[in-house]
Amino acid sequence: MTDETDGNDCLEQLDRLLSRERAMLLSGDLQELGELLRKKKDLIDRVVADDWAEKLADLHGKALRNQALLDSTLRGIRNVATRFANLRRIRKSLETYDEFGHKLSVPTVSDSRMEKRA
Repeated sequence: MTDETDGNDCLEQLDRLLSRERAMLLSGDLQELGELLRKKKDLIDRVVADDWAEKLADLHGKALRNQALLDSTLRGIRNVATRFANLRRIRKSLETYDEFGHKLSVPTVSDSRMEKRA
C-alpha cells in the first residue's frame, strides 16, 4: 500500500469519525465521546505526521462545526448543573429581606415524613 493510499484511508476514517461525532453530539449520546476523541486525535496525528495537512480543508470545516457543537453541549451541561445547584440552595433556605433592606437567609427544615390522616 502506498503512502498516498494510506493517507487517503486515514482521511476517510477521520471524515467518518467526524460525522459520527456530530451525530452523537446532536443526539446527546455522550457515553462514547471520550473514546471517539482519542481515536480522532490518533488519526489527526497520523495525518499530520504523513504531511497530509493540505488535504484537510474539508475535514477542517467539519471539525470546526463539531467544536461549536461541543462548546454548546458543555454550556448546556454547565447551565443544568447551575440550575440544580440553585434548586438545592432554594430548597435548603428561604431568602428574604428585613425591614432595613438587608438580605436574610432563613434555613428551612426538611421533614421527609408524610402525615397520614384517616
